[in-house]
Amino acid sequence: MTMDKSLKVRAGLVRSRSVLTRAERIERLKAADRWQEGDSPLGLDKVRVYKLTMKKKKKKKQEDEEGETAAATAKK
Repeated sequence: MTMDKSLKVRAGLVRSRSVLTRAERIERLKAADRWQEGDSPLGLDKVRVYKLTMKKKKKKKQEDEEGETAAATAKK
């Protein structure tokens, strides 16, 4: 039986995950000096997951450049 096209995973997990594994939480706590070797891995402190967003490029600049080149060719 084949899998439907809409259910296939194309690029894996693209979006950001909101939950970290225990190992990932320990790594982040170590980096922040909030966890030392020998501490219990159970009952870890909360670790904030930052969501990264890409800023959209401004189209206005491209439109201005196109308008300038069109105006320059029209003047000739």
